[in-house]
Amino acid sequence: MSARKSIGVITRGSLVEGVEMKLSPHCAVEDIKAGKFVVIEGQKNEFFSLITDIRLDATDPQILIHPPEQSDQLMRDVLSGTSTYATVCLRPMLMLGKQDAVSSTPEDAPRPVKTVPSHFSNVAEAQERDVARVFGREDRHKGFFSIGTPLDMETPVCLDLNRFAERSNGIFGKTGTGKTFLTRLALCGLINSHKAVNFVFDMHNEYGHQGMKESPKGRSLVKGLKQLFGSQVAIFSLDPESTRRRTGAQADHEVYIAYEDVEVEDIAPLEEELRLNPTAVESAYLVYAVHRDHWLQALLTLDGKDVEGFAENIGAHKASLAALHRKLKRIERLPFVKEKRPEGGDIVSRIMEYIEKGTHIVLEFGQQTSMLAYLLVANIITRRIHELYVHKSEHFYATQKPEDEPRQLVITIEEAHKFLNPTAARQTIFGTIAREMRKYYVSLLIVDQRPSGIDEEVLSQVGTKIVALLNDEKDIQAVLTGVSNPAGLRSVLASLDSKQQALVLGHAVPMPVVIRIREYGEQFYKDMGSVDEAQRKKKLAEDTVSLYG
Repeated sequence: MSARKSIGVITRGSLVEGVEMKLSPHCAVEDIKAGKFVVIEGQKNEFFSLITDIRLDATDPQILIHPPEQSDQLMRDVLSGTSTYATVCLRPMLMLGKQDAVSSTPEDAPRPVKTVPSHFSNVAEAQERDVARVFGREDRHKGFFSIGTPLDMETPVCLDLNRFAERSNGIFGKTGTGKTFLTRLALCGLINSHKAVNFVFDMHNEYGHQGMKESPKGRSLVKGLKQLFGSQVAIFSLDPESTRRRTGAQADHEVYIAYEDVEVEDIAPLEEELRLNPTAVESAYLVYAVHRDHWLQALLTLDGKDVEGFAENIGAHKASLAALHRKLKRIERLPFVKEKRPEGGDIVSRIMEYIEKGTHIVLEFGQQTSMLAYLLVANIITRRIHELYVHKSEHFYATQKPEDEPRQLVITIEEAHKFLNPTAARQTIFGTIAREMRKYYVSLLIVDQRPSGIDEEVLSQVGTKIVALLNDEKDIQAVLTGVSNPAGLRSVLASLDSKQQALVLGHAVPMPVVIRIREYGEQFYKDMGSVDEAQRKKKLAEDTVSLYG
């Protein structure tokens, strides 16, 4: 087994603030990057560590006041590494026994850091065996999924999908940093490992049949979940005509929302979108007290002139109810909202049938991409699914029969701050799910470019965070809520490239890690056991024949 490459020695530090390394003269400081893995070789333990900062130092301040001339290369070489040197700040993340990865046992697994290495301990670049020992390997450990590779290394960094599925998780990053690809990777891992059933609210139609990839060479199409996993994934659509035009295939089911499906709680997340006044929800509850499940129909079928009389009958404020009536008329104009349920029954019951069979669902919005449509549909369907899951979970807790145990469900939502801001999180079902953790077998995969808009309590419950580049200081501070040593990770996060790099931290990884995101292409398709192209074309042809008769 090859020896690690030495890059320096430990000179000072503490358990709380981390340790410092003097960089060896033979190492170029420009080759040392924030986020890189190193191993501190102590006397009794090895410390798997992360580079968090790099600083230039000198033994004598006079050297810095009177630096050698640009042309005096000899003097520069003499001073370099002795009188002038680089100090690298390290954060020990895990302690490992002093042995090779081949002979490791569960008792020798990485442990929390509770001490520091001694002075002059050797620091070396981490090797593939070190990374595999800490993060596991997809080809050796069941339930592990490669999400990318560390900086300047080709060995994979894996998510522990057993732990990933246990809690709600988040994928964050500013627009254009690859959140969609990170989300698609995580979903592929969950589907391929059968760790959870996924329900994806696909606002921009990027997860079902195919997605758009931007690269220096231009735009290209990549496979979606339906192309990769075939019949394991079902497409539900609010706009089946759009689905057919984009993909040449029918959606598995068309989605309608009936008036009776809308409850007052579903209006709360629409306050900002519809610009409702603070008393609007109270007025809606007064209508509900009289008309129950038909409250929305009773309100929307009113003529504008009848609103005042209606308000007097139920004891509501006239101006407030009139404003609510006027603004909820926007819901009436949504093409997928129907006064009564169409033949074929309740769409949520159909969704639950698929979930119980273990079939993953992508709900496409087609051209219905308004924020109003997204907030309304996501809240209504998720609330109903959660109610059914609570019932199923309580039944399982009563019987304790394995066959009654619900399947773990992961619900993916984009624009999460709209559902989980400090006001909405206390009123919407998404805030309830985030706080309940795995109690009722439902968790969230939150995708957002503005984590600072999400309630702090919800963020503290997010198990694993995959964070692409963020520029806003408030967003950076938000994603590091509840993380030890946020200062060191803040500098790492600020140094990410704008594309194909991310910081992964939390429940599903043993330590924070900066990765180069796994390539989503032909090799990945093969690794996922992609549906054969000929089979896919045959299925598309069958769907087309069925569509046109």
